[in-house]
Amino acid sequence: MQIHVVKSEETLNNIAQAYGSSTSKIVEANQLANLNRLVAGQTLVIPINGQFHWVQPGESIWSISRRYKVSAEEIVRMNKIQNPGNISIGLRLTLPQISKKTVEVSAYLDPRMTRGRSAEAIDKVGESLTYLAVFSYSVNRDGNLIPVDDQATLTAAAKDKVLPLLVITNFENGQFSTEIATTILTNDALQDRMLNQVLRVMAEKGYRGLDFDFEYLGVANRERYVRLLQKAKILLKSRGYYISAALAPKTRTDQRGVLYEGHDYQAIGHVVDFIFFMTYEWGYSGGSPMAVSPITQMRKVMEYAISVVPKEKIMMGMPLYGYDWTLPYVRGGKFAKSFSPLKAVELALRYDVSIKYDKTSQAPWFRYTDEQGRKHEVWFEDARSIQAKFDLVKELGLRGFYYWVLGNDFPQNWLLIKENFIVRKR
Repeated sequence: MQIHVVKSEETLNNIAQAYGSSTSKIVEANQLANLNRLVAGQTLVIPINGQFHWVQPGESIWSISRRYKVSAEEIVRMNKIQNPGNISIGLRLTLPQISKKTVEVSAYLDPRMTRGRSAEAIDKVGESLTYLAVFSYSVNRDGNLIPVDDQATLTAAAKDKVLPLLVITNFENGQFSTEIATTILTNDALQDRMLNQVLRVMAEKGYRGLDFDFEYLGVANRERYVRLLQKAKILLKSRGYYISAALAPKTRTDQRGVLYEGHDYQAIGHVVDFIFFMTYEWGYSGGSPMAVSPITQMRKVMEYAISVVPKEKIMMGMPLYGYDWTLPYVRGGKFAKSFSPLKAVELALRYDVSIKYDKTSQAPWFRYTDEQGRKHEVWFEDARSIQAKFDLVKELGLRGFYYWVLGNDFPQNWLLIKENFIVRKR
């Protein structure tokens, strides 16, 4: 696979010829809705044998080898270069294949969001998943679970050899409840009732692990939460189940805020098999326009995480969505609309605007004016931004990564997983 950024006036035919590919392969790989028009700044994943690089001004064989982390000698050999110290601008180089890292990949899926399309969503990408976290079984104030309609989801996961994880939350009326968490975490009898129901559901339905997603705990519940996880681990491991936790994105131990203070990275890392770090939602529906997962912020969280949690337990979070904000942004005003990366490109095409790329956050964005004269700003993910995140996973040597949330079309992402990694199946 090769990532190509569309320039003004380029056509599918031009691009296919440049890479020795075909328009039909490019259309299929990127699920292009309009075959006759492309958007300047749009990324395409090009199916080719190997990888190409066109020499830019100031580049050398050495700098190109460093960029792609391949051998300079191999570049010279493959391209039969007679004078490596003098390569011409615009020369197309074939690059050697890089070795692939084996990782684990997971994704959250909420059957209520996919609305009967859970099996379809899993079948599309199941070969690229190790785990599927089914969101969510909420616990109520008396310690009982509120179930979710998950049978079609579990059947599809089994078909694609994806291990299902039951997600348990302190979720109530569309948001996480500090009060419910405190009620459960301060009452052993309620914890026992909750865990006994969890074990019964897991045994009946074939779940292979339990993922704790307790959020907005506050500092008072910090140690209580670790004790609950320790209690759960004893029950789960004796039955051969995995235990994991989803944690808020912290950059230091003493980070303030009810979202962060209840999550002790180091203590929880000692208990669970792996952790889903929620490295997304810096740009969120109720906030001001910005990248959902800026690579700079993700790096800060991951560098702190690996300082207190073993790398082999770290799963880095990635978004399968973007946001469309109506301008001017007003705090407490209209929430941004969420949609898939594929829909974002279709929106840029509809309003005939170029897609820009912010190199600091490593994220694409654009602005447009709708039919009512309202201005909008859109941030989303594309092949470049996902590749930057994959590079971070490889650089830091993490266990793997995961997605929130299945159901959003992003075909480039799944092709690039195959290009970069070998996905471990359990």
